[in-house]
This record gives sequence, structure tokens and C-alpha cells, in this order.
Amino acid sequence: MTDKDSPIQPDRGQPAVAIHLVDKDGLEQFLKARPVPQRAALEGQKFKAESSTHAVMPDGDGWAVAAGVADAGKLSTWCLAKLAQSLPAGTYRLAAGEPGAALLGWVTGQYRFERYLSEPSSEGMRVLLTGEPKAIPAVLAEAEATALVRDLVNTPAEDMGPAQLEEHADTLAKRFGAQLQVTRGDVLEQEYPMIHAVGRAAARSHAPRLIELEWGNPEHPRVAVVGKGVCFDSGGLDIKPPSGMLLMKKDMGGAAHALALAQLIMDAQLPVRLHLLVPAVENAIAGNAFRPGDVLRSRAGISVEIGNTDAEGRLILGDALTRAGEKEPELVIDFATLTGAARVAVGPDLPALFTRRDETARELIESGESVDDPCWRLPLFDGYREFLKSDVADINNAGSSGFAGASTAALFLDRFVPKGMDWAHFDTFAWRPAAKPGRPKGGDALGLRAAWRMLQGRYG
Repeated sequence: MTDKDSPIQPDRGQPAVAIHLVDKDGLEQFLKARPVPQRAALEGQKFKAESSTHAVMPDGDGWAVAAGVADAGKLSTWCLAKLAQSLPAGTYRLAAGEPGAALLGWVTGQYRFERYLSEPSSEGMRVLLTGEPKAIPAVLAEAEATALVRDLVNTPAEDMGPAQLEEHADTLAKRFGAQLQVTRGDVLEQEYPMIHAVGRAAARSHAPRLIELEWGNPEHPRVAVVGKGVCFDSGGLDIKPPSGMLLMKKDMGGAAHALALAQLIMDAQLPVRLHLLVPAVENAIAGNAFRPGDVLRSRAGISVEIGNTDAEGRLILGDALTRAGEKEPELVIDFATLTGAARVAVGPDLPALFTRRDETARELIESGESVDDPCWRLPLFDGYREFLKSDVADINNAGSSGFAGASTAALFLDRFVPKGMDWAHFDTFAWRPAAKPGRPKGGDALGLRAAWRMLQGRYG
């Protein structure tokens, strides 16, 4: 992205509308310092310096903006995002200080998903100037990765099936000089039987596959990133009700996060050996769909009784995690829209985080807090393994207790990650049910930047 088409640009003294940031504690002093015409304009608009509000005021021959923020001395990622959505097209700069963390929200606040609109928005760009030009490339990279997640998740399943996920992986491989390997057909059935079983009922155009990308110096620490790629989830023979199926185009949100994180890693030339794995399927219904009560073999050799065909994400991840573990990575991170139980526990905004090691959880949580991308740790409690017992196989994919659904799903995955390996699992929603500043309703990246900042801290 060049200066010309970027919503954040270096400040070279070009003409720009001034934005004055004001918090409630500083409002009285701010008003006292304003000329009478400005003070009158602010009072006429009932400006109270509440977060994400603004008012316009005269400024010589032009105009300026007073913008309310929670803390004018410490800007958050999202504090200017509403402003970027609501101001007219033009060029702006802060009257004092630098945008810092707020640069990202300024960019993501202007995101629009307009692929299917016959008349896309004609609004122009709002450009924010910064005196810290070295920060721009990293911000734009994170904004691009966030937009990738949103675009992939927002695209309907007919146009975002396993083949399209493969196309996106291929684009990344070509862009960064990575090696791409895709396993499908008879080889998939033999080597990754759970991925094949979940996806075999789909139409040929949406046939299942395992997408793998490798990049980086083989001598660098190996990091595996795995993403659940269920491009649509009908629930299988344990079919979902219409209300439960409506948003299932987003069930490949884990794959979207994994692709976006891989893009960030490669774009920044992080000194790791990256192994990206995306098991991509559609959980469809047909005469050859896998059934409740079936026993599937897995790549790991663990037999799995199917207690519910709607617990399919953990099956395809099981085979992918096994493959990742075979390469003996130093760290495995997986993303998945895995359970409704996680949403009941922590709501839509917080990805549920599971890790084996306390220090890894601490790194991820602190990293998320530092970039306004929080996550919340839930227990990988050993005592709940009994919920996955089967009378006829090594493990049941759904269990029968009805308790601790997110933890039970994570424990299922744990069986397929080699013992002792550092592993983090994000049970993310990948969706925003209501718009927030900088975060429109629809597909969204939740946990992506937490993981990225953690990797930067550990390997950068």
C-alpha cells in the first residue's frame, strides 16, 4: 500500500484538519482555552467529551474537530475508530501528540465488505497523518491481516469452500516464496481419515483437503499454526436447526485466523520455520455422510466413536494436529470456531484460550491486553477426560455429560498433540454480532493480534 492509497500517512506538513482529543477530566480546561466561537460551537452541539463522540468547531478559515476519548494521555486501539467512520473524507492530524495504537483502529474503522453490493459506497478515504512513519508498515500489515479474516468469514460458503481456501493459501505461498502442499482424494482418505470422513458428503466442487504451507529457514524454531476450515456446517446427520445453521459460513473462521497469522509472520520475516495447516471441508448431508455411532480411525491411530456429527471441527483438527506434531514444532497454535459452550462461558468478544503451560497462557494474555485483543483462559482440566470415554473406541468425539463443553473439546484436541509439546488453542467466535468502533458487524479477528504479538515477543 502506497502513501497515496493509505488511510495513514507520514506527516510532511501538508494541509490537514486538526483533531483535538479531550477526555472528561480535561474538558473544563479545554473549553476555557477555546476562543468564544469555538466554545459556542461545542456548547451548541452539547459536546461532553464522551468516548467515541465528536463535535466540529470553526478554526480560522476552516474547521477543526473536538473528539472525546477515555484518556487523552493514553490512546487505545479503538479510540479514534468511530471518528474514522463518521468524519467526511479528507486529511486529518492530531492537534497534539501522536496517534500511536489508535492508528490501527483508524484503518480498520474504514473497512467495508461490499463484494455483493451492486452500488458500493462512494465515500472517500479519511487520512490520518503521523509523525512516526516507521510505525506505518506494521500497522498496515495488521490491518491487512484483520481485513483478510473479515473478508474470508463474510464470504458465503458457495464462494468460500475448501477450493477457495486453497486458492488463498496458494496466493500467500506465491507472495512469500513458501512451499504449498495439498492432500486430497484417495491419499486424504488413507492418510487423514477423519478429515476425509467429515468432508466426503460434500459436492465435488467442495471436496475435502488438507492444505499445508511451509516457509522460513529450516534451522529456525519450528512453529505450527493450525486453523479449522469447516467452510459450512450443516451439523451433518445430527442436523442443526435453521437458526443454528444461519451463520455457519463463519465456521472456517479458524482457518481465516491461521492464514492471517501466517501472512503476518511471513510479511515481517519473523525468524521461524512456519508450518501452516488448514483442514478444509464442508460438513454436508448425503448418503455417504458419516453417522452417529460410527467409529473413525485417525491419523494418530486413535479410534474415535462419533457421538455427534455436529462435533466435526475437533475431528478434522485431530488429524491436522497429529500432522503438525510429526514435524516436532517448538510451539503449536490452533484457531477454531469450536464450541457454543465457549460463547456461553465468555461471550462473543473473548476467545477462550487453552494452554498446557502457564507461561504460554501468561504470554498470550499479556500480549492480548497490550494490543486491545483480549482472550480469557479456561481450564484444560484433566478430571474432565472421563466425559470423552467410549464403550467401543478409544475416545468419543462429543461426550455425554453436557458439562464444560469448551474444556471437553479442548481435551479431545489434546489427545492429538504429542505429550509435552507447547500448545495453545483458541476457541474463537470469529464474528461480531453487533458493531463497535473499528469493528463492524460480521466476521472479525479475535485472538489474531494477541497471538501475533506473543510470537513477536518470543521470536522477534
